[in-house]
Amino acid sequence: MNVLHVCANPKPTEESVSKQLAAAFFGKMIELRPDIELVNVDLYDEKPPFFSYELYKRVWYPVFDAAYKPSKAEEMAMNYAAAQAEAFNAADVLVLTMPMWNFTVPAIMKAWMDQVLCPGLTFKISPQEGVTPLHKIKSIVLLVASGGVYKEDDERDALTRQVRSAFGFVGITDIEIVWADGQNPLFNMDHEQRKEMAIEAASEIAEDIAELELETTFGAFGEE
Repeated sequence: MNVLHVCANPKPTEESVSKQLAAAFFGKMIELRPDIELVNVDLYDEKPPFFSYELYKRVWYPVFDAAYKPSKAEEMAMNYAAAQAEAFNAADVLVLTMPMWNFTVPAIMKAWMDQVLCPGLTFKISPQEGVTPLHKIKSIVLLVASGGVYKEDDERDALTRQVRSAFGFVGITDIEIVWADGQNPLFNMDHEQRKEMAIEAASEIAEDIAELELETTFGAFGEE
């Protein structure tokens, strides 16, 4: 099983609740599946550029005109996107680790999504066939921490809507969410309990994914 982990949190793990969720998730995953191939992308080490006019022309103009010839500058603008898309397309599971900032994903995560979710890289698009995925990702695990407390389908939550909409466009609809909310100690006296519950949930989801992958693998070997 190939797992791509993309992290958008600049804090060290001891100060980052979302990274602590990731530590619990991958600790359990590696315990159960030591053979997993894990690729870690720390966006503060591998910073994505903002989506540019040159990248737009490189990925979208050929969709509208099959004879379009990209310029050298346009080809160079796709270097980061192409490298990240290669890791994305090789993954079976995508894990996104991030805090909620201003009610949505951190800007650096949005920039990464803009780079990766491009035609010709992670999907094909045509009037006849619509959107055809070029990846093999089966599910996304979203590991999030927030200062505030959010109820299900909270209208303030633009983060999960962003993730569901963007990745749903390329055919990924199975999204597991582990959310450590209420992490602002000024307003939530139970922030530690909330964190521990989320850490436990992260371990449980890792176990579910590992077991499902084992069942899939052995089921394939058992086919006639």
